[in-house]
Amino acid sequence: MQQNQIEMQVLKKHNFGAGPCILPGSVLQQAANAVVNWNDSGLSILEVSHRSPEFESVVLKTQLLIRELLNVPQSYEVLFLQGGASTQFSMVAMNFLQGRACGAYLDTGYFAQKAIKEAKLFGKVAIVASSEDKDYSYIPDHFETPSDAAFLHCTSNNTIEGTEMFSFPETSAPLICDMSSDIFSRTINVRDFDLIYAGAQKNMGPAGMTLVIAKNEFLNSVKHALPSMSDYRVYRDNQSMFNTPPVFSIYVSMLNLLWLREQGGVTGIQLKNHKKSELLYEEIDRNPLFYGTAMPAHRSKMNITFKMHDPSMEAEFLRFAAGHGVVGIKGYRTVGGFRASLYNALPLSSVEFLVQVMQHFEKEKTMVYSMGTQIAGS
Repeated sequence: MQQNQIEMQVLKKHNFGAGPCILPGSVLQQAANAVVNWNDSGLSILEVSHRSPEFESVVLKTQLLIRELLNVPQSYEVLFLQGGASTQFSMVAMNFLQGRACGAYLDTGYFAQKAIKEAKLFGKVAIVASSEDKDYSYIPDHFETPSDAAFLHCTSNNTIEGTEMFSFPETSAPLICDMSSDIFSRTINVRDFDLIYAGAQKNMGPAGMTLVIAKNEFLNSVKHALPSMSDYRVYRDNQSMFNTPPVFSIYVSMLNLLWLREQGGVTGIQLKNHKKSELLYEEIDRNPLFYGTAMPAHRSKMNITFKMHDPSMEAEFLRFAAGHGVVGIKGYRTVGGFRASLYNALPLSSVEFLVQVMQHFEKEKTMVYSMGTQIAGS
């Protein structure tokens, strides 16, 4: 790729940030208009009453879109909560672990560890398997769940470590899954789970709202008293409006889900996401400067993690990429390296451009090395 070809792209930012997610331009424009004047009502979406019939219809439409896109059975509830997925770490244990034998957890990385830490405040925790022995570069697939487990908790996509679960364990215990960073990116069978939770800020919408999809039978298994704001049944019985919900986040999520439906739904976007991730992994494996950190069979389609064989070059590559409009690829602070998040709204053209930037950087370094070798040998 020629230097002038790269420079033509500088005006556009290619956002690979891990969250909040990139949103489609059409969604951003509709949201911007609604902030000023929502549906020609003379009110901003930021100031409209959450008890108004107009906003109640937004909540209902968003729930119906989720049911449609994920094929959610009627025996499951679709709830909107606040506090992000991190609040769910304690809320899950508070609802389903207290007074029961143990909660079983699959330890696959940073956020699974956080969930385990919170659960221990409410009862006994059994870690059924862990990939810590290899820096969380894979998903354990051979383990047994204790027969008396109240539930088995897993994390479908590990945002920091760059691994993803492509199949889920068969277990007699209720299955709970944190799907924060890959929900709506691929097809799932909701019936395989008793409860799914996901922060909105990856593939659904802006931060501030958490989606919970829960089997009613599972919710009804809770018999002990709970604080109202920590009780899933309260949200269910009040149509997710026990208190003021995150109005703007729900509204923008609705817009984004409408956009997703236009892309062919989850099935359609899954094909696009596969193409994006395969393109970037091919370059990581080909380019002699880089290497992937996750085991190939467990590589995430959403969060691609990689490093450089020469760590001293990583800061230089970050500057080089940023100088050409590629942002958000710095790895998580505890692991370093790089992370490119390929959420639904990120176009294939951005991934193609990142690949071109990586190739151009490789050529520059090869040229510098070649010149240095010639000078040393003269």
